Amino acid sequence: MGNARNVAFWVVLFLLILALFNLFSGDSSSLQSRDISYSEFVASVDADQVASVTLDGEKVRYTTKEGSSFVAVKPSDAEVTNLLINKGIPVRAESQETSGLQAFLLSLLPFLLLIGVWIYFMNRMQGGGKGGAMGFGKSKAKMLTEKHGRVTFDDVAGIDEAKEELEEIVEFLRNPQKFSRLGGKIPKGALLVGPPGTGKTLLARAIAGEAGVPFFTISGSDFVEMFVGVGASRVRDMFEQAKKNAPCIVFIDEIDAVGRHRGAGYGGGNDEREQTLNQLLVEMDGFESNEGVIILAATNRKDVLDPALLRPGRFDRNVTVGNPDIKGREKILGVHARKTPLGPDVDLRIIARGTPGFSGADLANLVNEAALTAARVGRRFVTMEDFEFAKDKIMMGAERRSMVMTQEQKEMTAYHEAGHAIVGIHLPKCDPVYKATIIPRGGALGMVMSLPEMDRLNMFKEECHQRLAMAMAGKAAEIIKYGEDEVSNGPAGDIQQASGLARAMVMQWGMSDKVGNIDYQEAAAGYQGSTGGFSVSAATKEMIESEVKRLIDEGYERAVGIIKDKGEEFERLAQGLLEYETLTGDEIKRVMNGEPPHASDDDDGNDEGDAPSVTAIPKTKPRNKPSGDGGLEPEPTA
Repeated sequence: MGNARNVAFWVVLFLLILALFNLFSGDSSSLQSRDISYSEFVASVDADQVASVTLDGEKVRYTTKEGSSFVAVKPSDAEVTNLLINKGIPVRAESQETSGLQAFLLSLLPFLLLIGVWIYFMNRMQGGGKGGAMGFGKSKAKMLTEKHGRVTFDDVAGIDEAKEELEEIVEFLRNPQKFSRLGGKIPKGALLVGPPGTGKTLLARAIAGEAGVPFFTISGSDFVEMFVGVGASRVRDMFEQAKKNAPCIVFIDEIDAVGRHRGAGYGGGNDEREQTLNQLLVEMDGFESNEGVIILAATNRKDVLDPALLRPGRFDRNVTVGNPDIKGREKILGVHARKTPLGPDVDLRIIARGTPGFSGADLANLVNEAALTAARVGRRFVTMEDFEFAKDKIMMGAERRSMVMTQEQKEMTAYHEAGHAIVGIHLPKCDPVYKATIIPRGGALGMVMSLPEMDRLNMFKEECHQRLAMAMAGKAAEIIKYGEDEVSNGPAGDIQQASGLARAMVMQWGMSDKVGNIDYQEAAAGYQGSTGGFSVSAATKEMIESEVKRLIDEGYERAVGIIKDKGEEFERLAQGLLEYETLTGDEIKRVMNGEPPHASDDDDGNDEGDAPSVTAIPKTKPRNKPSGDGGLEPEPTA
């Protein structure tokens, strides 16, 4: 419809230009002639001054022998032709017949001009989008076709359970008799729920590629407009299109933009959004059935959706799409590495083991960063060193080698990070130390990164106590080395992490005997001074704060004890960081034992499957120290 109006607009514009050209081209000669009276024309003829004459209806255009042009209007009863012939003057007569099409266009010229301008401006008011001025309430759903890039279930990995649930929908569309003979009905909708980057939209595209039926895709925000009722009109139009193409699939991405709980917010909610949601509820499962129309929707905020939207009959299935485990990460890396030439030393299982908590999007970004790193140095394939470099860049931030630090600031950073590493290594419940560096990355001057040996599902009390000790080890190391008065603001980030973990232990996880097994998470809003949530008494707040402080102080004292007991190892590691700047987990242990790093004898390689060689990392220039923290391992998940 929109394309037809655009074509009509250009046709009208062309006809207008053609009509204007014909209108002005016909009178172009008269614009160059001077008007005179008929008696003057007759006098010029009698004086033998006229060279040629053109008769154009009532007009007499003539040229003198001197080359001047004149126009005169003859009376209706004047016999000009005989007069001119008798004088021997050449006479030419122009036809007065006008084509019917030209006369019609000239008569319609003002109306066509008005209609063309109206169409143009109304189309501009709608941004030239689908539907234009006459399609304000039309659906913006797009049909996904092969030209968008066909995706199948072979391109989806690491989320096998979710894929199986959706494969059944595809099988139902292909062979409905297989299920209907046992009384089974096709699901009306499936809601894909999961954190960002886990592959919800990719799953929907895979269904489009596998099903072989029309697939409409639209975003939840495409329904909502500033005018009340427009969104509901678009929902109706979308389902009308879907019914015409049934069986088909409609995918609504980010449905929480339109499906939020009704009545929430100031002033009772948003009328336009709520009307849109009401229409969506009716279309999905109202009096009129939509047989053959399957609704897929994706969101990472299921908690804000209206309960009426989630009930069976509308969304019969809630498919959880979570972050992949180690096997899933290995499969995902294999999918993304298909078009990337890998070196013989690349082991995707080692990479998967070293990327716990990564989503599918994170892993895709990891492969891409590794490929860019290899291309930057001119390699023909991607090596394990490129993957390690890309992983460090994603997890710890890009190196800031241009930052200038004094030797004193660099030394304090080394002792700070050495404290984290020593305590983390000597506490068995802490995750193994993966890497320590005093090269500024992201917003930190240095960093100690810990990675779990396997995917973490639970957090235990003793583990939390040991994590608190590791978090406070940076400040403990600075005080032990330089004294109370010389401590820097470097531990700011460590204190923030420790406070968050301690509050989670006290307020959510019931790990404080004094506070007990009470969940104060909902009271956190009132606890932090907001008007939301329910408040707690002043005595309870004081008790919570005292318990949080006790846990952090115990962790600090534990860190002080370990660093003092392992003073020689602490000193060796700090000096090793000053010399090598970056050390991997195995290299840290060797340096603590007074041995040189294993990689120091081989400048061009890595440990097998480990981080890049520390000797391959150039020494940094002196750097200035900005405000901020000294860095630590990733924040514990609460």
